[in-house]
Amino acid sequence: MTRSLTALLAIATLSFAIAPAWAADTIKIGELNSYKTQPAFLGPYKKGMELALEQINAAGGVNGKQLELITRDDNSNPGDAVRAAQELLTRDKVDVLTGAFLSNIGLAITDFAKHKKVFYLASEPLTDKIVWADGNRYTFRLRNSTYMQVAMLIPAAIAMNKKRWAIVYPNYEYGQSAVATFKALLQAAQPNVEFVAEQATPLGKIDASNVVQALADAKPEALFNVLFASDLSKFVRAGTQRNFFEALPVVSMLTGEPEYLDPLGSETPVGWVVTGYPWYAIDTPEHTQFLQAYQARFDDHPRLGSVVGYNTILSLAAGIKKAGSTDTEALISAFKGLELDTPFGPIIYRSIDHQSTMGAYVGVLALQDGQGIMTDFKYVDGAQVQPSDEQVKQWRRAQAD
Repeated sequence: MTRSLTALLAIATLSFAIAPAWAADTIKIGELNSYKTQPAFLGPYKKGMELALEQINAAGGVNGKQLELITRDDNSNPGDAVRAAQELLTRDKVDVLTGAFLSNIGLAITDFAKHKKVFYLASEPLTDKIVWADGNRYTFRLRNSTYMQVAMLIPAAIAMNKKRWAIVYPNYEYGQSAVATFKALLQAAQPNVEFVAEQATPLGKIDASNVVQALADAKPEALFNVLFASDLSKFVRAGTQRNFFEALPVVSMLTGEPEYLDPLGSETPVGWVVTGYPWYAIDTPEHTQFLQAYQARFDDHPRLGSVVGYNTILSLAAGIKKAGSTDTEALISAFKGLELDTPFGPIIYRSIDHQSTMGAYVGVLALQDGQGIMTDFKYVDGAQVQPSDEQVKQWRRAQAD
């Protein structure tokens, strides 16, 4: 861990305003997100941003300027997101754009950044298209993509050695992208695999009983789950009530994240192989210092969103510092190959596709004192599960670089 990150964490218990009224000369970060519709993830995410801003500003800011955060809600609507981004640029005069949770929102802002020629750091949206098929020179992405998260789970799926697979996912860009990758990677490893049932549910509106029944009727030998938030809770409850998960191997994206695991409580499906964030058991110096700083500041434990929000601001600060300004072209150059330390360890933004190497934890769900936890987990560095340069060149549209 670099001295700069250590210094930031050391002053974390101090409280400073996010946008000091006295700081006339500030760097304005324009951020938009689905705060109203996805509070479980984005409440902690905003706290993570706040912590990083406070630490950086207390340490003197970036290039002698304080950071100012201006947020807007996108109402989980691509049209509203584009209007909010335009307002941030024209009315609030922000220097950079960041944010987005839902993948379709992220794609809308990626396209907006391309046409407006403004720097955009996609903090959370997972669809592969943001850095590949629809990638552009103005957009970088922090969090690991659907391809990367699926690739983290594929070894466990292969080890299950099951032929008949069922799939359930939310029917929008994120779910569709994850399923396409899962099918491709599993079929490449097991050519005889069959996908015997597939349930695509409307986001936030799952009919869990009917979905479970449809999946059960296909008599699968294993299941790939992509649901999250309230859809996940309803699905787990319905499946448990019908004994659907009994002796059924499951690999599941996001389920180990506290945002979605904590609400399951005693209903946690034991034995699922998941990606997640076991904040309570990560024993590294950089994470321990982050955890202590976060708990001291908010009297609460972090969620995965907390880390994403924190790393978003760290990334922007590091990129702006390296660029020496907020000029768009300077930022693009600075972010290519940008290296920084985070609570998950060092990450790099790849030059070829603007994707960071931020990884995730993969483990097995278990119950402890009536609460779900991850056990037998390991951290998978994002660099280990990214496609090759040749694959990226095939997938990405030709862009002026």
